[in-house]
Amino acid sequence: MSHSDDQMDRLPRGRHGLSPEFVARNQRERLISGLILTLAEVGYQKTTVSMIGQRAAVSKSDFYKHFDSKDDCFVAAYEHAVDRIHATVVEACAADPTAAWSARVQAAVTALLAFLADEPPLATIVLAEGLRAGRGMYDRYQAAVESFVPLLRDGAPDPPDSAPVPPATDEAVVGGIAALLGRRVVAGEAADLTGLTPDVVEFALAPHLGTEAARRITSAG
Repeated sequence: MSHSDDQMDRLPRGRHGLSPEFVARNQRERLISGLILTLAEVGYQKTTVSMIGQRAAVSKSDFYKHFDSKDDCFVAAYEHAVDRIHATVVEACAADPTAAWSARVQAAVTALLAFLADEPPLATIVLAEGLRAGRGMYDRYQAAVESFVPLLRDGAPDPPDSAPVPPATDEAVVGGIAALLGRRVVAGEAADLTGLTPDVVEFALAPHLGTEAARRITSAG
């Protein structure tokens, strides 16, 4: 589902022969898109049900057939955005199963930052507005961040001449990356996130490979 106004699918007026299930699903997806786009423009506090519905070309009464409230729609939109981001990283990790761990991490970070830079509204809801929407959303944010930790640890080598890297270290790395990206998104710099790729890759690799080896890889890549 694209989040561009021009690409937001709308149903033809009148008798269109489409099933009620299809109509309902189409409206729900448009409402999710409408919230994400509106949120990116005016923020969580100023976003209203009327604004979402107007953006999605869905009446206020139909909005409440799908969601109990703005918050309910926000949760659905947040989960949709997280799912898309997670799928992007998983796909990048799996693109070349024979690649070295460092190459897979590099591919994943590159794909992640390119996706977020290409989809600033999705970056905004996950990395910025989600943290402003109350305690329940913060817990969802934490769960979303932690879901990337197993991807980083999959196949990761032990550091040279050192004890294995504990899960808490990789949790801190992933959390630090999310915080860094969030600050840039809040500053209105989502479209420029790809410029951070070398630094983020080095940060992710360093605990397992050592700083010098991580720097060599990012310099070569």
